[in-house]
Amino acid sequence: MTDTTEAPGKSSAAENSSEVGGRYANYVLFVLVIVYVFNFIDRQILTILAEDIKADLGISDAQLGFLYGTAFAVFYAVFGIPLGRLADVWSRTRLISIGLGFWSLMTAMSGFAKNFASLAAFRIGVGVGEASASPAANSLLSDYFPPERRATALAIYASGIYIGSGIGIFLGGLIVDNWNAAFPDPSLAPLGLKGWQAAFVIVGLPGLLMALWVKTLKEPIRGASEGIRTPDHPKPFLQAWYEFTCVVPPFTVLGLQRAGAKEEDYMLNITAAMAVTIAAYTLVQLVGDPIQWIALGLGVYATITWIQCLRLKDPAAYAMIFQSKAMLFVLIGFPFFPFVTYSYAAFMPPYVMRAFDLTAGEISLYLGLGAAIGGWLGVTSAGYVSDILKERFAASRIYVAVLSSALAIPVGLGFLLSTNLVSVYILAFFANVLKSMWIGASYATVMDLVMPRMRASAMALFLLLLTLVGLALGPYTTGRLSDFFVESGASQADGLRNALMIVLISYPIGFAFLYFAAKHIKKDMETRIDRAQALGEPV
Repeated sequence: MTDTTEAPGKSSAAENSSEVGGRYANYVLFVLVIVYVFNFIDRQILTILAEDIKADLGISDAQLGFLYGTAFAVFYAVFGIPLGRLADVWSRTRLISIGLGFWSLMTAMSGFAKNFASLAAFRIGVGVGEASASPAANSLLSDYFPPERRATALAIYASGIYIGSGIGIFLGGLIVDNWNAAFPDPSLAPLGLKGWQAAFVIVGLPGLLMALWVKTLKEPIRGASEGIRTPDHPKPFLQAWYEFTCVVPPFTVLGLQRAGAKEEDYMLNITAAMAVTIAAYTLVQLVGDPIQWIALGLGVYATITWIQCLRLKDPAAYAMIFQSKAMLFVLIGFPFFPFVTYSYAAFMPPYVMRAFDLTAGEISLYLGLGAAIGGWLGVTSAGYVSDILKERFAASRIYVAVLSSALAIPVGLGFLLSTNLVSVYILAFFANVLKSMWIGASYATVMDLVMPRMRASAMALFLLLLTLVGLALGPYTTGRLSDFFVESGASQADGLRNALMIVLISYPIGFAFLYFAAKHIKKDMETRIDRAQALGEPV
């Protein structure tokens, strides 16, 4: 029997304004797309500034990969867990507003970085702030739009990735070239800033105003889109603190204790910590870059501990996530896609600049438009198509994601092998179309497989895995391979080209896992309510 009681603490005005799929829902979607645009402007601008940063700070491609990927990704992923939990029990609109203000401030502060360490610290701050956005926004939109329109809405929201990426590339190139031309002597520039530093400040500050706009959005009834209304939690911040203690050492001991851990649970956690430490130490000895492997090890350990806490304190949510075969293969398979997506996002602009001896301003318009229009077209069209096909095929979203990514392989190779600049821009556009089509489909799949109260947590876990595998490993691996080829005698352009060709291997690995996800998804979706009721959920 469906619970139709009104959630405590919600006014009738708030409920009426959150009409599922109505005009206000579309307005909220519009605002959240802009938020995501800001998210990726602040994240992606680093790529067009990379060559200036590399020359000014004297860093390698691997360090660039760390700045774009790991420094941001690990803390984005780790803090995404407690912030995802907070989104499940507190006002999602307030959470997004606070996070937007914080990451915008950290972006602006990046303009005052004087060395690799300070820039890495500000990038960590950006990652912590941005961790608040997607779990809350995906949960919010899942309440504003019904299941049959959910993939379309989430895909439109996800289009902000590419619009923001494109704008970030365009603005970054425009600002850095014009600033450097106006102030060839940085000591005479305002605040003594160089072009790449000014770019960070200029794109970061508007987000502070945007945060005030987001604060005005109304919070919908949680679960209203499916008639499964979930009441507000009486102590939301305490719940977020409990989640924090489950992912950030040394507080993890407190998290396990509160979750009711037994001796074998502590032993398992200690064993996992030792295994991660040994693995990180081994990788440092083999390839160097200790900060990369220490940070990644922290992310992996946090993931393991969080899963332990979830199993102990919320066995129903744990079972809905980890006892669904479709969900498990989705969680394993899809992270191989952003391994490619983020690698190309990080190094496409530097590659074109090196291969054709161009400045940031000369390539920013074409690569920026290609990223914005191509990515938007790919992610929105895939969401719409997968929603339509879902009426006939339960695994339609997985089919769309796999087919588009398979087509991205030859297009990506063509981009790297072309010697004609016009062809490179055209192929970059189509690569952005195809590389983006999996996003909305994957998000909607995760939303479909769990109950409403679990959505932000499930999305936080999914984003954690996408981030650790795709963002923390993809750009760093590409940069490390590029450095290796350059050290072996290749030019800067050829070294990066070879690295970008190799990372395409990640796609077929993901396809193999998603084949099994597609086999189980129909059954797992049809039995979702029954499984939840059997686990004691009040449905």
